[in-house]
Amino acid sequence: MTHALEMINGIGPTIASKLRGIGITSIEALAVTPPRFISEATGISEKVAIQLCKNARELLNITFITADEYFKRRLSIGKITTGCKALDNLLDGGIETGAITEFAGEFGTGKTQIAHQLSVTVQLPKEEGGLEGATLYVDTEGTFRPERIVQIAPRFNLDGKEALRNIVFARAYNSDHQMLIIDEASNVIEEHNVKLIVVDSLIGHFRGEFPGRENLALRQQKLNRHIRQLLSLADAYNLAVIVTNQVMANPAIFFGNPNKPAGGHVLAHNCTYRVWLRKAKGNKRVARIFDSPMHPEAECTFQINEIGIVDIEE
Repeated sequence: MTHALEMINGIGPTIASKLRGIGITSIEALAVTPPRFISEATGISEKVAIQLCKNARELLNITFITADEYFKRRLSIGKITTGCKALDNLLDGGIETGAITEFAGEFGTGKTQIAHQLSVTVQLPKEEGGLEGATLYVDTEGTFRPERIVQIAPRFNLDGKEALRNIVFARAYNSDHQMLIIDEASNVIEEHNVKLIVVDSLIGHFRGEFPGRENLALRQQKLNRHIRQLLSLADAYNLAVIVTNQVMANPAIFFGNPNKPAGGHVLAHNCTYRVWLRKAKGNKRVARIFDSPMHPEAECTFQINEIGIVDIEE
Protein backbone atom coordinates (compact mmCIF):
# COMPACT_ATOMS: atom_id res chain seq x y z
CA MET A 1 0.00 0.00 0.00
CA THR A 2 1.40 3.39 -0.98
CA HIS A 3 1.04 6.65 0.91
CA ALA A 4 0.49 10.30 0.07
CA LEU A 5 3.53 12.52 -0.40
CA GLU A 6 2.00 15.26 1.76
CA MET A 7 2.56 13.07 4.84
CA ILE A 8 6.31 13.77 4.54
CA ASN A 9 7.71 16.64 6.58
CA GLY A 10 8.76 19.46 4.23
CA ILE A 11 6.40 18.60 1.37
CA GLY A 12 3.55 20.95 0.58
CA PRO A 13 1.27 21.16 -2.46
CA THR A 14 3.91 22.82 -4.69
CA ILE A 15 6.72 20.33 -4.07
CA ALA A 16 4.25 17.42 -4.17
CA SER A 17 3.07 18.60 -7.59
CA LYS A 18 6.66 18.78 -8.86
CA LEU A 19 7.42 15.29 -7.58
CA ARG A 20 4.30 13.82 -9.13
CA GLY A 21 5.23 15.55 -12.37
CA ILE A 22 8.36 13.37 -12.61
CA GLY A 23 6.53 10.20 -11.63
CA ILE A 24 7.22 10.16 -7.87
CA THR A 25 3.75 9.65 -6.47
CA SER A 26 4.35 7.87 -3.16
CA ILE A 27 6.57 7.91 -0.09
CA GLU A 28 8.02 4.56 -1.17
CA ALA A 29 9.06 5.94 -4.57
CA LEU A 30 10.62 9.06 -3.03
CA ALA A 31 12.57 7.02 -0.48
CA VAL A 32 14.45 5.08 -3.17
CA THR A 33 14.95 7.83 -5.77
CA PRO A 34 18.41 9.50 -5.93
CA PRO A 35 18.27 13.11 -4.61
CA ARG A 36 20.42 14.37 -7.49
CA PHE A 37 17.89 13.11 -10.03
CA ILE A 38 15.06 14.76 -8.08
CA SER A 39 16.97 18.03 -8.00
CA GLU A 40 17.79 17.99 -11.71
CA ALA A 41 14.27 17.02 -12.75
CA THR A 42 12.30 19.38 -10.50
CA GLY A 43 14.55 22.38 -9.83
CA ILE A 44 14.47 21.68 -6.08
CA SER A 45 17.91 22.22 -4.51
CA GLU A 46 19.90 19.06 -3.95
CA LYS A 47 20.15 19.86 -0.24
CA VAL A 48 16.34 19.96 0.05
CA ALA A 49 15.99 16.80 -2.05
CA ILE A 50 18.41 14.94 0.26
CA GLN A 51 16.39 15.98 3.29
CA LEU A 52 13.08 14.99 1.69
CA CYS A 53 14.44 11.53 0.84
CA LYS A 54 15.73 11.18 4.39
CA ASN A 55 12.34 12.16 5.81
CA ALA A 56 10.63 9.62 3.55
CA ARG A 57 12.95 6.83 4.70
CA GLU A 58 12.38 7.72 8.35
CA LEU A 59 8.63 7.64 7.83
CA LEU A 60 8.90 4.16 6.32
CA ASN A 61 11.33 3.08 9.03
CA ILE A 62 14.02 2.27 6.48
CA THR A 63 17.04 2.04 8.76
CA PHE A 64 19.61 -0.41 10.13
CA ILE A 65 18.23 -3.87 10.85
CA THR A 66 19.72 -7.20 11.84
CA ALA A 67 20.17 -9.97 9.30
CA ASP A 68 17.44 -12.09 10.88
CA GLU A 69 15.00 -9.18 10.52
CA TYR A 70 15.99 -8.88 6.87
CA PHE A 71 15.46 -12.61 6.48
CA LYS A 72 11.91 -12.20 7.81
CA ARG A 73 11.32 -9.40 5.28
CA ARG A 74 12.45 -11.65 2.46
CA LEU A 75 9.76 -14.14 3.42
CA SER A 76 7.26 -11.61 2.03
CA ILE A 77 8.92 -11.62 -1.40
CA GLY A 78 6.66 -12.95 -4.13
CA LYS A 79 7.45 -15.36 -6.96
CA ILE A 80 5.88 -15.51 -10.42
CA THR A 81 5.76 -18.91 -12.06
CA THR A 82 7.16 -19.07 -15.58
CA GLY A 83 4.60 -21.73 -16.44
CA CYS A 84 7.46 -24.18 -16.99
CA LYS A 85 8.53 -26.47 -14.12
CA ALA A 86 12.11 -26.74 -15.36
CA LEU A 87 12.54 -22.96 -15.47
CA ASP A 88 10.79 -22.54 -12.11
CA ASN A 89 13.15 -25.06 -10.53
CA LEU A 90 16.15 -23.31 -12.06
CA LEU A 91 14.97 -20.01 -10.52
CA ASP A 92 13.98 -21.56 -7.18
CA GLY A 93 10.26 -21.06 -7.68
CA GLY A 94 10.04 -18.43 -10.41
CA ILE A 95 10.71 -14.75 -11.00
CA GLU A 96 11.35 -12.91 -7.75
CA THR A 97 9.85 -9.56 -6.75
CA GLY A 98 12.15 -6.77 -5.59
CA ALA A 99 14.75 -7.85 -8.14
CA ILE A 100 15.73 -7.60 -11.81
CA THR A 101 15.97 -10.85 -13.75
CA GLU A 102 17.78 -10.68 -17.09
CA PHE A 103 17.26 -13.09 -19.97
CA ALA A 104 20.10 -12.81 -22.48
CA GLY A 105 20.66 -14.69 -25.71
CA GLU A 106 20.75 -14.58 -29.49
CA PHE A 107 17.64 -13.90 -31.56
CA GLY A 108 15.16 -16.76 -31.54
CA THR A 109 16.20 -18.20 -28.17
CA GLY A 110 12.88 -17.46 -26.47
CA LYS A 111 13.45 -14.17 -24.63
CA THR A 112 10.31 -12.47 -25.90
CA GLN A 113 8.28 -15.68 -25.55
CA ILE A 114 9.19 -15.84 -21.85
CA ALA A 115 8.25 -12.16 -21.48
CA HIS A 116 4.84 -12.82 -23.05
CA GLN A 117 4.17 -15.84 -20.86
CA LEU A 118 5.14 -14.08 -17.63
CA SER A 119 2.76 -11.26 -18.58
CA VAL A 120 0.03 -13.89 -18.36
CA THR A 121 1.18 -15.92 -15.33
CA VAL A 122 1.56 -12.83 -13.11
CA GLN A 123 -2.24 -12.52 -13.33
CA LEU A 124 -2.83 -15.94 -11.77
CA PRO A 125 -3.99 -16.36 -8.15
CA LYS A 126 -1.16 -16.60 -5.64
CA GLU A 127 -1.91 -20.25 -4.91
CA GLU A 128 -1.31 -20.97 -8.62
CA GLY A 129 2.01 -19.13 -8.78
CA GLY A 130 0.83 -15.65 -9.77
CA LEU A 131 0.58 -12.33 -7.96
CA GLU A 132 -2.94 -11.37 -9.03
CA GLY A 133 -1.50 -8.29 -10.72
CA ALA A 134 -0.95 -6.59 -14.03
CA THR A 135 2.10 -6.10 -16.28
CA LEU A 136 3.72 -2.94 -17.57
CA TYR A 137 5.22 -4.08 -20.88
CA VAL A 138 7.80 -1.74 -22.47
CA ASP A 139 8.50 -2.82 -26.05
CA THR A 140 11.59 -1.28 -27.62
CA GLU A 141 11.86 -3.52 -30.71
CA GLY A 142 8.27 -3.84 -31.89
CA THR A 143 8.04 -7.53 -30.99
CA PHE A 144 5.07 -7.54 -28.59
CA ARG A 145 2.19 -9.53 -30.05
CA PRO A 146 -1.21 -9.44 -28.29
CA GLU A 147 -2.21 -12.44 -30.42
CA ARG A 148 0.41 -14.46 -28.53
CA ILE A 149 -1.18 -13.52 -25.21
CA VAL A 150 -4.54 -14.75 -26.51
CA GLN A 151 -2.89 -18.05 -27.48
CA ILE A 152 -1.15 -18.55 -24.13
CA ALA A 153 -3.90 -17.42 -21.71
CA PRO A 154 -6.35 -20.40 -22.09
CA ARG A 155 -3.61 -22.80 -21.00
CA PHE A 156 -3.75 -21.08 -17.59
CA ASN A 157 -7.57 -20.95 -17.55
CA LEU A 158 -7.59 -17.23 -18.29
CA ASP A 159 -9.69 -15.42 -20.87
CA GLY A 160 -7.47 -13.99 -23.61
CA LYS A 161 -9.21 -10.62 -23.84
CA GLU A 162 -9.24 -10.23 -20.06
CA ALA A 163 -5.53 -11.08 -19.95
CA LEU A 164 -4.85 -8.32 -22.49
CA ARG A 165 -6.71 -5.81 -20.30
CA ASN A 166 -4.23 -6.56 -17.51
CA ILE A 167 -1.22 -5.67 -19.65
CA VAL A 168 -0.35 -1.97 -19.88
CA PHE A 169 1.62 -1.59 -23.11
CA ALA A 170 4.12 1.13 -24.03
CA ARG A 171 6.19 1.30 -27.22
CA ALA A 172 9.52 3.07 -26.64
CA TYR A 173 10.94 4.77 -29.73
CA ASN A 174 14.33 5.88 -28.39
CA SER A 175 16.39 5.66 -25.20
CA ASP A 176 15.08 8.95 -23.77
CA HIS A 177 11.49 7.85 -24.38
CA GLN A 178 12.27 4.49 -22.79
CA MET A 179 13.59 6.20 -19.66
CA LEU A 180 10.65 8.63 -19.59
CA ILE A 181 8.20 5.72 -19.58
CA ILE A 182 9.88 4.31 -16.47
CA ASP A 183 10.05 7.78 -14.90
CA GLU A 184 6.27 8.00 -15.20
CA ALA A 185 5.58 4.39 -14.25
CA SER A 186 4.55 5.03 -10.63
CA ASN A 187 1.10 6.28 -11.63
CA VAL A 188 0.53 3.23 -13.83
CA ILE A 189 1.76 0.84 -11.15
CA GLU A 190 -0.66 2.19 -8.56
CA GLU A 191 -3.63 2.55 -10.90
CA HIS A 192 -3.40 -0.91 -12.45
CA ASN A 193 -1.85 -2.92 -9.57
CA VAL A 194 1.24 -3.69 -11.64
CA LYS A 195 3.30 -6.57 -10.25
CA LEU A 196 5.62 -7.11 -13.23
CA ILE A 197 7.60 -4.73 -15.42
CA VAL A 198 8.95 -6.10 -18.71
CA VAL A 199 11.54 -4.24 -20.80
CA ASP A 200 12.07 -6.04 -24.13
CA SER A 201 14.82 -5.33 -24.94
CA LEU A 202 16.68 -3.20 -22.43
CA ILE A 203 19.69 -2.13 -24.42
CA GLY A 204 18.62 -1.97 -28.08
CA HIS A 205 18.09 1.81 -28.27
CA PHE A 206 21.22 2.56 -26.23
CA ARG A 207 23.40 0.50 -28.58
CA GLY A 208 21.88 2.13 -31.65
CA GLU A 209 22.13 5.72 -30.44
CA PHE A 210 25.62 5.59 -28.89
CA PRO A 211 27.83 3.69 -31.34
CA GLY A 212 31.59 3.58 -31.06
CA ARG A 213 34.01 3.63 -28.14
CA GLU A 214 33.94 7.44 -27.99
CA ASN A 215 30.27 7.31 -26.89
CA LEU A 216 30.62 4.36 -24.55
CA ALA A 217 30.96 6.35 -21.31
CA LEU A 218 27.82 8.42 -21.98
CA ARG A 219 25.87 5.33 -23.01
CA GLN A 220 26.85 3.45 -19.88
CA GLN A 221 25.96 6.41 -17.65
CA LYS A 222 22.47 6.60 -19.14
CA LEU A 223 22.04 2.85 -19.03
CA ASN A 224 23.11 2.79 -15.39
CA ARG A 225 20.53 5.42 -14.46
CA HIS A 226 17.84 3.51 -16.36
CA ILE A 227 18.59 0.26 -14.52
CA ARG A 228 18.63 2.10 -11.21
CA GLN A 229 15.17 3.46 -12.09
CA LEU A 230 13.93 -0.09 -12.52
CA LEU A 231 15.56 -1.29 -9.31
CA SER A 232 13.99 1.59 -7.40
CA LEU A 233 10.53 0.63 -8.63
CA ALA A 234 11.15 -3.03 -7.78
CA ASP A 235 12.14 -2.04 -4.24
CA ALA A 236 9.46 0.58 -3.70
CA TYR A 237 6.51 -1.52 -4.88
CA ASN A 238 7.84 -5.06 -4.27
CA LEU A 239 7.27 -5.95 -7.91
CA ALA A 240 9.28 -8.08 -10.32
CA VAL A 241 11.30 -6.69 -13.24
CA ILE A 242 12.45 -8.77 -16.17
CA VAL A 243 14.62 -7.41 -18.95
CA THR A 244 15.74 -9.08 -22.14
CA ASN A 245 19.22 -8.44 -23.44
CA GLN A 246 20.98 -8.73 -26.75
CA VAL A 247 24.39 -10.36 -27.27
CA MET A 248 27.67 -9.13 -28.71
CA ALA A 249 30.39 -11.23 -30.33
CA ASN A 250 34.06 -11.21 -29.40
CA PRO A 251 35.99 -12.02 -32.61
CA ALA A 252 39.13 -12.74 -30.59
CA ILE A 253 37.61 -15.96 -29.20
CA PHE A 254 38.30 -18.94 -31.45
CA PHE A 255 37.15 -21.72 -29.12
CA GLY A 256 33.94 -21.83 -27.11
CA ASN A 257 31.07 -19.37 -27.25
CA PRO A 258 32.21 -16.01 -28.70
CA ASN A 259 28.99 -14.29 -27.59
CA LYS A 260 28.40 -12.46 -24.34
CA PRO A 261 25.56 -10.26 -23.04
CA ALA A 262 25.65 -6.64 -24.17
CA GLY A 263 25.77 -3.84 -21.61
CA GLY A 264 29.08 -4.60 -19.98
CA HIS A 265 29.71 -4.24 -16.27
CA VAL A 266 26.83 -1.81 -15.74
CA LEU A 267 24.28 -4.49 -16.59
CA ALA A 268 26.26 -7.24 -14.88
CA HIS A 269 26.39 -5.40 -11.56
CA ASN A 270 22.78 -4.20 -11.53
CA CYS A 271 20.81 -7.26 -12.64
CA THR A 272 20.06 -9.49 -9.66
CA TYR A 273 19.67 -12.74 -11.59
CA ARG A 274 21.08 -13.41 -15.06
CA VAL A 275 19.93 -16.24 -17.32
CA TRP A 276 21.58 -17.18 -20.62
CA LEU A 277 19.37 -18.73 -23.30
CA ARG A 278 20.56 -20.76 -26.27
CA LYS A 279 19.03 -22.90 -28.99
CA ALA A 280 19.11 -26.70 -28.92
CA LYS A 281 17.75 -29.24 -31.40
CA GLY A 282 14.33 -28.59 -32.89
CA ASN A 283 12.21 -26.21 -30.87
CA LYS A 284 14.13 -26.92 -27.67
CA ARG A 285 15.96 -24.24 -25.72
CA VAL A 286 18.51 -24.34 -22.91
CA ALA A 287 18.47 -21.84 -20.02
CA ARG A 288 21.54 -21.43 -17.82
CA ILE A 289 21.63 -19.25 -14.72
CA PHE A 290 25.14 -17.79 -14.78
CA ASP A 291 25.01 -14.98 -12.22
CA SER A 292 23.05 -14.99 -8.98
CA PRO A 293 23.62 -14.06 -5.33
CA MET A 294 21.98 -17.32 -4.21
CA HIS A 295 21.70 -19.85 -7.06
CA PRO A 296 24.50 -22.18 -8.17
CA GLU A 297 25.33 -22.23 -11.88
CA ALA A 298 22.88 -24.67 -13.42
CA GLU A 299 20.85 -25.18 -16.56
CA CYS A 300 17.60 -26.69 -17.76
CA THR A 301 15.88 -27.49 -21.04
CA PHE A 302 12.45 -26.36 -22.23
CA GLN A 303 10.63 -25.98 -25.50
CA ILE A 304 8.45 -23.42 -27.25
CA ASN A 305 5.20 -24.32 -28.96
CA GLU A 306 1.86 -22.74 -29.82
CA ILE A 307 0.78 -22.55 -26.17
CA GLY A 308 4.01 -20.97 -24.95
CA ILE A 309 7.00 -22.07 -22.89
CA VAL A 310 6.54 -25.69 -21.79
CA ASP A 311 8.47 -28.56 -20.27
CA ILE A 312 10.02 -31.10 -22.60
CA GLU A 313 7.70 -33.91 -21.50
CA GLU A 314 4.68 -31.91 -22.57
